[in-house]
Amino acid sequence: MEFPTVCPACARENRAEFTDSSVHDLTCAHCGARYCVFLRKQRFEVLFDLGTRALMDGYAREAVASFAAALERFFEFYVWAFTLERAANAEQEFGAALAGLEGTWRHVSSQSERQLGMFALAYLLREGREPDFLTARGLGTDFRNRVIHRGALPTRAEVEAYAALVFALIDRLLTELGPGAAHAELAQEQGFAAHLAGLPDGVTAVFEEHPGMFRARRFGGLAPTPKHSPQPGLVPGQVPGQARKPGKAVNDARAYQQALFRQALEERGALLRSFKGPPPGGPGPE
Repeated sequence: MEFPTVCPACARENRAEFTDSSVHDLTCAHCGARYCVFLRKQRFEVLFDLGTRALMDGYAREAVASFAAALERFFEFYVWAFTLERAANAEQEFGAALAGLEGTWRHVSSQSERQLGMFALAYLLREGREPDFLTARGLGTDFRNRVIHRGALPTRAEVEAYAALVFALIDRLLTELGPGAAHAELAQEQGFAAHLAGLPDGVTAVFEEHPGMFRARRFGGLAPTPKHSPQPGLVPGQVPGQARKPGKAVNDARAYQQALFRQALEERGALLRSFKGPPPGGPGPE
């Protein structure tokens, strides 16, 4: 999928394809100028935004695949943030810690179950409690597998509910990470620095930060999710002292997830539609 970028030489728009590295070496189609766009955005953010865009355009199955991939890549991001944060607290040199992490991750890079195990341990060590949300229900695993592996055709309402579940979980974990997330972001900056150092003369470096669902949560007007309920045992929307009906916790939690997702979508949906959409007169999303 493509995104628009403006040539620093002639100020005209070009289209670029997202890359895993977030580094985009480009040549302007209008004036021939060479420039490099460094996109300050994590892969889980890009994937979730692509899923949101697919959902908005009516591509339900494609949206589910992107949301599922976004969650997996966020678990990876969490492991990196925790490991590098722990190394910093132990005053370990960042380059050495990063090299050790990269070497270790290669052993599990093609095995999602092992990656999930690494995340579970990282969460336990950082938060001091079991990641009790790592259940089939908590992750929407059954729905994901039906759509991705068994070819089920989901309704828009089902996809919105799954998107809200993934969004709320990532949002919660990002809030818990707090400043710790910056350690994983620094790893991306180091990759940028290495590529920047190798750019030939005459190539302009451009650093961009694109609008997105989690950027709205972290840097926009949408307030972050509380880490804990204001009173133990309460669920979002429950009045203190009010009896909780059977099944109320699940229903209220789902409603809260969907409210969070819809509010973020209101803040960033229009930008995503215009920003990640096709160029005027061009074809629709693939």
